[in-house]
Amino acid sequence: MSLLSNTKIDFLSKANAALYLSLSLMVLCSFSFFNKGLNLGIDFTGGTLVELGFELPADLDFVRERLDESGYAGASAQIFGSPREVLIRLPAQVDVNSSDVSERILAALPNTDMRRVEFVGPQVGSELTEDGFLALLYAFGGILIYVMLRFTLKFAIGAVIAIVHDVVVTVGLFSVFGLAFDLTVLAAVLAVIGYSLNDTIVLYDRVRENFRFYRNKNSRDIINQSINQTLSRTLVTSGTTLVVVLALFFLGGELIHGFATALIVGIMVGTYSSIFVASSSLIFLGVNSVDLMPVEKDGEDLENRP
Repeated sequence: MSLLSNTKIDFLSKANAALYLSLSLMVLCSFSFFNKGLNLGIDFTGGTLVELGFELPADLDFVRERLDESGYAGASAQIFGSPREVLIRLPAQVDVNSSDVSERILAALPNTDMRRVEFVGPQVGSELTEDGFLALLYAFGGILIYVMLRFTLKFAIGAVIAIVHDVVVTVGLFSVFGLAFDLTVLAAVLAVIGYSLNDTIVLYDRVRENFRFYRNKNSRDIINQSINQTLSRTLVTSGTTLVVVLALFFLGGELIHGFATALIVGIMVGTYSSIFVASSSLIFLGVNSVDLMPVEKDGEDLENRP
Protein backbone atom coordinates (compact mmCIF):
# COMPACT_ATOMS: atom_id res chain seq x y z
CA MET A 1 0.00 0.00 0.00
CA SER A 2 1.28 3.47 -0.87
CA LEU A 3 2.51 5.66 1.96
CA LEU A 4 0.34 8.47 0.58
CA SER A 5 -2.85 6.45 0.14
CA ASN A 6 -4.38 7.66 3.44
CA THR A 7 -3.35 11.30 3.40
CA LYS A 8 -5.93 13.87 4.48
CA ILE A 9 -4.29 17.13 3.47
CA ASP A 10 -6.61 20.09 3.11
CA PHE A 11 -5.24 21.35 -0.20
CA LEU A 12 -8.16 23.66 -0.87
CA SER A 13 -7.45 25.60 2.32
CA LYS A 14 -4.41 26.88 0.41
CA ALA A 15 -6.49 27.72 -2.67
CA ASN A 16 -6.37 31.50 -2.13
CA ALA A 17 -2.60 31.50 -1.58
CA ALA A 18 -2.17 29.34 -4.68
CA LEU A 19 -4.41 31.72 -6.63
CA TYR A 20 -2.27 34.73 -5.67
CA LEU A 21 0.91 32.82 -6.54
CA SER A 22 -0.44 31.74 -9.93
CA LEU A 23 -1.75 35.21 -10.77
CA SER A 24 1.57 36.77 -9.77
CA LEU A 25 3.53 34.35 -11.96
CA MET A 26 1.18 34.83 -14.90
CA VAL A 27 1.30 38.64 -14.60
CA LEU A 28 5.10 38.58 -14.39
CA CYS A 29 5.44 36.22 -17.35
CA SER A 30 2.86 38.09 -19.44
CA PHE A 31 4.52 41.45 -18.71
CA SER A 32 7.91 40.06 -19.73
CA PHE A 33 6.46 38.44 -22.84
CA PHE A 34 4.73 41.57 -24.13
CA ASN A 35 7.55 43.96 -23.21
CA LYS A 36 10.70 41.91 -23.60
CA GLY A 37 9.44 39.21 -25.94
CA LEU A 38 11.02 35.84 -26.55
CA ASN A 39 14.60 35.16 -27.52
CA LEU A 40 13.50 33.42 -30.70
CA GLY A 41 15.90 31.03 -32.39
CA ILE A 42 16.64 31.08 -36.08
CA ASP A 43 13.85 28.52 -36.57
CA PHE A 44 11.44 31.43 -36.18
CA THR A 45 13.44 34.54 -37.09
CA GLY A 46 15.47 33.15 -39.97
CA GLY A 47 19.24 33.35 -40.14
CA THR A 48 22.29 31.13 -40.01
CA LEU A 49 23.51 28.91 -37.19
CA VAL A 50 27.22 28.01 -37.27
CA GLU A 51 29.03 25.67 -34.91
CA LEU A 52 32.82 26.00 -34.72
CA GLY A 53 35.49 23.94 -33.00
CA PHE A 54 38.64 25.66 -31.65
CA GLU A 55 42.01 24.14 -30.80
CA LEU A 56 42.13 26.12 -27.53
CA PRO A 57 39.38 27.53 -25.28
CA ALA A 58 37.63 30.22 -27.29
CA ASP A 59 37.73 33.94 -26.50
CA LEU A 60 34.17 35.10 -27.20
CA ASP A 61 35.11 38.79 -27.27
CA PHE A 62 37.69 38.07 -29.96
CA VAL A 63 35.18 35.99 -31.93
CA ARG A 64 32.57 38.75 -31.84
CA GLU A 65 35.14 41.37 -32.84
CA ARG A 66 36.26 39.30 -35.85
CA LEU A 67 32.66 38.74 -36.89
CA ASP A 68 31.94 42.49 -36.76
CA GLU A 69 35.00 43.18 -38.91
CA SER A 70 33.77 40.60 -41.43
CA GLY A 71 30.42 42.34 -41.86
CA TYR A 72 28.36 40.26 -39.44
CA ALA A 73 27.25 43.01 -37.10
CA GLY A 74 24.67 41.80 -34.61
CA ALA A 75 25.98 38.23 -34.60
CA SER A 76 25.88 36.40 -31.28
CA ALA A 77 28.44 33.90 -30.05
CA GLN A 78 28.25 31.59 -27.07
CA ILE A 79 30.05 28.58 -25.65
CA PHE A 80 28.38 25.40 -26.83
CA GLY A 81 29.11 22.24 -24.83
CA SER A 82 32.82 22.68 -24.09
CA PRO A 83 35.03 25.82 -23.93
CA ARG A 84 36.46 24.84 -27.32
CA GLU A 85 33.11 24.85 -29.09
CA VAL A 86 31.31 28.05 -30.08
CA LEU A 87 27.80 28.50 -31.45
CA ILE A 88 27.35 31.54 -33.70
CA ARG A 89 23.96 32.95 -34.69
CA LEU A 90 23.86 35.30 -37.65
CA PRO A 91 20.83 37.43 -38.53
CA ALA A 92 18.94 36.72 -41.73
CA GLN A 93 20.53 38.12 -44.87
CA VAL A 94 19.26 38.37 -48.43
CA ASP A 95 20.90 36.32 -51.23
CA VAL A 96 23.37 34.57 -48.93
CA ASN A 97 23.94 30.82 -49.00
CA SER A 98 25.55 28.57 -46.43
CA SER A 99 28.75 28.02 -48.44
CA ASP A 100 29.46 31.78 -48.61
CA VAL A 101 28.87 32.08 -44.87
CA SER A 102 31.22 29.18 -44.14
CA GLU A 103 34.02 30.64 -46.25
CA ARG A 104 33.75 34.12 -44.73
CA ILE A 105 33.68 32.84 -41.15
CA LEU A 106 36.62 30.48 -41.70
CA ALA A 107 38.53 33.38 -43.24
CA ALA A 108 37.71 35.57 -40.23
CA LEU A 109 38.49 32.82 -37.74
CA PRO A 110 41.31 30.67 -39.14
CA ASN A 111 42.47 27.46 -37.47
CA THR A 112 38.91 26.51 -36.59
CA ASP A 113 36.89 23.46 -37.46
CA MET A 114 33.49 24.01 -39.10
CA ARG A 115 31.16 21.52 -37.39
CA ARG A 116 27.82 22.46 -38.95
CA VAL A 117 25.94 25.23 -40.72
CA GLU A 118 22.16 25.59 -40.61
CA PHE A 119 20.36 28.18 -42.70
CA VAL A 120 16.71 29.20 -42.34
CA GLY A 121 15.22 31.82 -44.64
CA PRO A 122 13.03 34.65 -43.26
CA GLN A 123 9.96 33.31 -45.06
CA VAL A 124 10.40 29.86 -43.55
CA GLY A 125 10.86 31.40 -40.10
CA SER A 126 7.65 33.39 -40.47
CA GLU A 127 5.72 30.30 -41.54
CA LEU A 128 7.08 28.31 -38.60
CA THR A 129 6.00 31.06 -36.19
CA GLU A 130 2.48 31.05 -37.59
CA ASP A 131 2.28 27.25 -37.62
CA GLY A 132 3.53 27.05 -34.04
CA PHE A 133 0.91 29.52 -32.84
CA LEU A 134 -1.82 27.61 -34.69
CA ALA A 135 -0.61 24.35 -33.15
CA LEU A 136 -1.16 25.81 -29.68
CA LEU A 137 -4.64 27.07 -30.61
CA TYR A 138 -5.63 23.70 -32.07
CA ALA A 139 -4.36 21.96 -28.95
CA PHE A 140 -6.45 24.18 -26.67
CA GLY A 141 -9.54 23.76 -28.85
CA GLY A 142 -9.18 19.99 -28.99
CA ILE A 143 -8.72 19.80 -25.21
CA LEU A 144 -11.81 21.92 -24.60
CA ILE A 145 -13.95 19.69 -26.83
CA TYR A 146 -12.51 16.44 -25.45
CA VAL A 147 -12.98 17.32 -21.78
CA MET A 148 -16.44 18.77 -22.43
CA LEU A 149 -17.56 15.52 -24.09
CA ARG A 150 -15.97 13.33 -21.42
CA PHE A 151 -17.15 15.37 -18.44
CA THR A 152 -19.07 18.66 -18.60
CA LEU A 153 -18.44 22.20 -19.75
CA LYS A 154 -17.36 23.32 -16.28
CA PHE A 155 -14.73 20.58 -16.13
CA ALA A 156 -13.55 21.56 -19.63
CA ILE A 157 -13.15 25.20 -18.60
CA GLY A 158 -11.23 24.14 -15.48
CA ALA A 159 -8.88 21.96 -17.54
CA VAL A 160 -8.21 24.73 -20.05
CA ILE A 161 -7.56 27.23 -17.23
CA ALA A 162 -4.95 24.87 -15.76
CA ILE A 163 -3.27 24.27 -19.13
CA VAL A 164 -3.24 27.97 -20.06
CA HIS A 165 -1.61 28.59 -16.68
CA ASP A 166 1.09 25.99 -17.43
CA VAL A 167 1.81 27.30 -20.92
CA VAL A 168 1.92 30.96 -19.86
CA VAL A 169 4.30 30.24 -16.97
CA THR A 170 6.54 27.88 -18.96
CA VAL A 171 6.84 30.15 -22.00
CA GLY A 172 6.96 33.26 -19.83
CA LEU A 173 9.96 32.03 -17.86
CA PHE A 174 11.85 31.67 -21.15
CA SER A 175 11.12 35.34 -21.73
CA VAL A 176 12.02 36.40 -18.18
CA PHE A 177 15.42 34.69 -18.28
CA GLY A 178 16.09 35.31 -21.98
CA LEU A 179 16.44 31.63 -22.86
CA ALA A 180 16.47 30.68 -26.52
CA PHE A 181 13.05 29.62 -27.80
CA ASP A 182 13.20 27.37 -30.87
CA LEU A 183 11.23 24.50 -32.40
CA THR A 184 12.49 21.98 -29.84
CA VAL A 185 11.19 24.20 -27.03
CA LEU A 186 7.84 24.54 -28.81
CA ALA A 187 7.69 20.74 -29.05
CA ALA A 188 8.36 20.57 -25.31
CA VAL A 189 5.55 23.06 -24.62
CA LEU A 190 3.13 20.88 -26.60
CA ALA A 191 4.36 17.86 -24.61
CA VAL A 192 3.73 19.81 -21.40
CA ILE A 193 0.15 20.43 -22.53
CA GLY A 194 -0.40 16.69 -22.93
CA TYR A 195 1.32 15.91 -19.64
CA SER A 196 -0.68 18.48 -17.70
CA LEU A 197 -3.94 17.35 -19.31
CA ASN A 198 -3.25 13.73 -18.36
CA ASP A 199 -2.74 14.68 -14.70
CA THR A 200 -5.88 16.79 -14.73
CA ILE A 201 -7.98 14.03 -16.33
CA VAL A 202 -6.87 11.53 -13.68
CA LEU A 203 -7.95 13.94 -10.94
CA TYR A 204 -11.25 14.76 -12.67
CA ASP A 205 -12.05 11.07 -13.11
CA ARG A 206 -11.67 10.54 -9.37
CA VAL A 207 -13.73 13.67 -8.64
CA ARG A 208 -16.54 12.35 -10.84
CA GLU A 209 -16.47 8.94 -9.15
CA ASN A 210 -16.55 10.47 -5.69
CA PHE A 211 -19.39 12.84 -6.58
CA ARG A 212 -21.49 9.86 -7.62
CA PHE A 213 -20.49 7.74 -4.61
CA TYR A 214 -20.63 10.36 -1.82
CA ARG A 215 -23.84 12.19 -2.59
CA ASN A 216 -24.15 13.74 0.88
CA LYS A 217 -20.71 15.38 0.94
CA ASN A 218 -20.11 18.93 -0.22
CA SER A 219 -18.03 19.72 -3.27
CA ARG A 220 -15.05 21.02 -1.31
CA ASP A 221 -14.66 17.82 0.72
CA ILE A 222 -15.06 15.60 -2.33
CA ILE A 223 -12.46 17.49 -4.36
CA ASN A 224 -10.05 17.49 -1.43
CA GLN A 225 -10.54 13.75 -0.99
CA SER A 226 -9.97 13.19 -4.71
CA ILE A 227 -6.69 15.11 -4.65
CA ASN A 228 -5.45 13.02 -1.71
CA GLN A 229 -6.48 9.78 -3.40
CA THR A 230 -4.55 10.62 -6.58
CA LEU A 231 -1.62 12.31 -4.81
CA SER A 232 0.54 9.18 -4.75
CA ARG A 233 0.08 8.59 -8.47
CA THR A 234 0.74 12.27 -9.26
CA LEU A 235 3.98 12.47 -7.29
CA VAL A 236 5.34 9.13 -8.48
CA THR A 237 4.59 9.94 -12.13
CA SER A 238 6.05 13.44 -11.88
CA GLY A 239 9.08 12.24 -9.95
CA THR A 240 10.04 9.45 -12.33
CA THR A 241 9.46 11.65 -15.37
CA LEU A 242 11.52 14.42 -13.83
CA VAL A 243 14.44 12.06 -13.22
CA VAL A 244 14.55 11.17 -16.92
CA VAL A 245 14.28 14.80 -18.03
CA LEU A 246 17.03 15.84 -15.61
CA ALA A 247 19.25 13.19 -17.17
CA LEU A 248 18.54 14.73 -20.58
CA PHE A 249 19.29 18.18 -19.18
CA PHE A 250 22.69 17.29 -17.72
CA LEU A 251 23.81 14.57 -20.14
CA GLY A 252 21.94 15.22 -23.37
CA GLY A 253 24.13 18.04 -24.66
CA GLU A 254 23.36 21.58 -25.76
CA LEU A 255 21.15 20.58 -28.69
CA ILE A 256 18.32 19.48 -26.40
CA HIS A 257 19.11 21.77 -23.49
CA GLY A 258 16.17 24.08 -24.21
CA PHE A 259 13.86 21.11 -24.76
CA ALA A 260 14.82 19.59 -21.41
CA THR A 261 14.55 22.97 -19.64
CA ALA A 262 11.00 23.49 -20.89
CA LEU A 263 10.02 19.98 -19.79
CA ILE A 264 11.52 20.43 -16.32
CA VAL A 265 9.61 23.67 -15.80
CA GLY A 266 6.47 22.23 -17.38
CA ILE A 267 6.45 19.08 -15.24
CA MET A 268 6.84 21.02 -11.99
CA VAL A 269 4.28 23.65 -12.98
CA GLY A 270 1.92 20.98 -14.35
CA THR A 271 2.06 18.99 -11.11
CA TYR A 272 1.34 22.13 -9.11
CA SER A 273 -1.55 23.13 -11.39
CA SER A 274 -3.22 19.70 -11.31
CA ILE A 275 -3.24 19.83 -7.49
CA PHE A 276 -4.20 23.47 -7.00
CA VAL A 277 -5.29 25.23 -10.20
CA ALA A 278 -7.43 22.50 -11.79
CA SER A 279 -9.11 21.61 -8.49
CA SER A 280 -9.62 25.21 -7.37
CA SER A 281 -11.18 26.01 -10.75
CA LEU A 282 -13.92 23.47 -10.03
CA ILE A 283 -14.74 25.25 -6.77
CA PHE A 284 -14.80 28.69 -8.40
CA LEU A 285 -17.00 27.33 -11.23
CA GLY A 286 -19.44 25.84 -8.69
CA VAL A 287 -19.19 22.20 -9.78
CA ASN A 288 -21.46 19.86 -7.80
CA SER A 289 -23.09 16.46 -8.12
CA VAL A 290 -25.98 17.91 -10.12
CA ASP A 291 -23.58 18.69 -12.97
CA LEU A 292 -22.75 15.00 -13.29
CA MET A 293 -26.30 13.67 -13.11
CA PRO A 294 -27.62 12.22 -16.39
CA VAL A 295 -30.17 14.41 -18.14
CA GLU A 296 -33.63 12.87 -18.09
CA LYS A 297 -35.46 12.88 -21.38
CA ASP A 298 -39.03 14.11 -21.63
CA GLY A 299 -41.46 11.25 -21.34
CA GLU A 300 -38.83 8.80 -20.09
CA ASP A 301 -40.82 7.99 -16.93
CA LEU A 302 -43.94 7.29 -18.99
CA GLU A 303 -42.05 4.90 -21.25
CA ASN A 304 -40.72 2.93 -18.28
CA ARG A 305 -44.15 2.45 -16.70
CA PRO A 306 -45.71 -1.05 -17.03
